[in-house]
Amino acid sequence: MAKSKYLAYTFLYDDAADLRCDFEILTDEISSMTGLLRSLVEDAHLRDELEKINELIYHINPSLRTQVKVTQTELDWLFERAQKLRDETKNIFDTFDQKHRVHFTLPQGCTAAAVSHILRSKCKALVRLLSRYEQQGNHVAAILHDFTNLFSGYFYYLALKLNKDSGCKEVEYTSRAYNV
Repeated sequence: MAKSKYLAYTFLYDDAADLRCDFEILTDEISSMTGLLRSLVEDAHLRDELEKINELIYHINPSLRTQVKVTQTELDWLFERAQKLRDETKNIFDTFDQKHRVHFTLPQGCTAAAVSHILRSKCKALVRLLSRYEQQGNHVAAILHDFTNLFSGYFYYLALKLNKDSGCKEVEYTSRAYNV
């Protein structure tokens, strides 16, 4: 396809096997959805946190095409935030069936939590895309794997917190296949 003055993004017509543009589009989608989630959150501290996370997602965006510009310090900060959310929500599972070691919840609840669950899932798709890119023989910095995996965990715990704060009860999900 010839370049056009109507072109939405320079790399949209890259070879289909080159997953860099797919990575950039998916990080753009995740960033946009993070902005949507931020608009649904009233807590000023959490809104600031989501803005910082949104910036980190955009800093990751060109990493496969140019260079990695996120830091270990930023990763440590995100890990600390995810752990704090996990700690704030760990009692949610107290009412669940305690025979299962791992607890799953249905991805639902208040609107903000539902958006956070979508982000969690999109981040897992981002991890998978990085894995496929690496399997093609390309180098992926370990910190990118760490960030994308941690984003998924962060958005899971954030969904739990948002449901808890809004009074929405989590519904435990027990798999028929994995818990036999």
